[in-house]
Amino acid sequence: MTGARSLDVALRQSAPIPLDAAFSCEPGEVLALVGPSGSGKSTILRAIAGTYRPTEGLVKVGRATWFDGAAGTHVPAHRRRVGMVFQSYALFPHMTALGNVTAGMGHLPPAEREARARALLDLVHLSGLEARRPGELSGGQQQRVAVARALGREPEVLLLDEPFSAVDKATRQRLYREIAELRRVLDMPVVLVTHDLDEATMLANRMVVLHHGRTLQAGTPEAVTHRPVSAEVARLVDMRNVFEGTVLGHDTDRGVTTIGWAETTLEAGARPELAVGTRLSWVVPDGFVVLHRRDRPSRGERENPVAGTVDSLLPIGQTAHVTLRPAHAPGLPLHFSVPLHVARRNGLAPGVPATVSLLGSGIHLMPAASGAAPAPDGSIPGVVTPG
Repeated sequence: MTGARSLDVALRQSAPIPLDAAFSCEPGEVLALVGPSGSGKSTILRAIAGTYRPTEGLVKVGRATWFDGAAGTHVPAHRRRVGMVFQSYALFPHMTALGNVTAGMGHLPPAEREARARALLDLVHLSGLEARRPGELSGGQQQRVAVARALGREPEVLLLDEPFSAVDKATRQRLYREIAELRRVLDMPVVLVTHDLDEATMLANRMVVLHHGRTLQAGTPEAVTHRPVSAEVARLVDMRNVFEGTVLGHDTDRGVTTIGWAETTLEAGARPELAVGTRLSWVVPDGFVVLHRRDRPSRGERENPVAGTVDSLLPIGQTAHVTLRPAHAPGLPLHFSVPLHVARRNGLAPGVPATVSLLGSGIHLMPAASGAAPAPDGSIPGVVTPG
């Protein structure tokens, strides 16, 4: 159990939708639920809101119990102080923006509702548009009305269900900035469901990775995306450089653990608790794959150098996404990104030789992939590596 006004969730059931999820969210914190379609994100949100009743578990907000499967407690949705923002906005089309916000204020005396609604519309930067109906507002403006209406309920918990997926990219970026500003004044737990990892990383203080209704990892976005607890989590958060290896030894004086990868050796941060000979999975974020520059030596180019041939180069904006086939293991491509001007300066193109360093500080060691038999080439059975 966490703070006096925190949200605590633990849900379990085997059918019809498998669930084995547990997390907490503090007031003022944004917690992102991430995972592929069918991972149970929206079901968990509905269980918090009270529109879905799981078989077992607990949903508590502060000292109030909204759901307790063992005790048979299930507070109906209309009695839970929850603010909900949907991807489809769910605004009343015949009402003005002001009317939509005041519609959720049944708990306030009628004389107080309009002033409060105007204050909330001002908070979401819609002052002056109170009289417009949803059809007269842009997608981003409609989403702001939906946020103001959710806050108008004075909720104990704010739930955001894919709230930005229905707007264009430019509008989404503006909404990100506004929500990031807004969360500084929100004194309630905020749970965000999203399939967009960049969105989760930008907006959330912590994230929970779900798969088949099961919590695989919870932590800060940086911890989850750079130090996943398993190869499964690494793949779910779109880490592309996921491989297998074997512990070869430890050098406590230098603070390194040496691993074997295919026909080469790599040095990672010290993990002396791993016995020599242990099979493991390892990952290196593409930001820790450093290109050796042709015009001058790269910093740390002696650190885990890997030579190979460029297999593909995809420019996206001013960034070049590169796939390198290592000379010692062409079937295990490495992926990294560099500014497009760096790629051009170094003549990167398919078929061109190149060398990178895998920075030891970024190599993260994990338990071997579940059910993965030792693979002589260092790959993870069942994992299809792009490129």
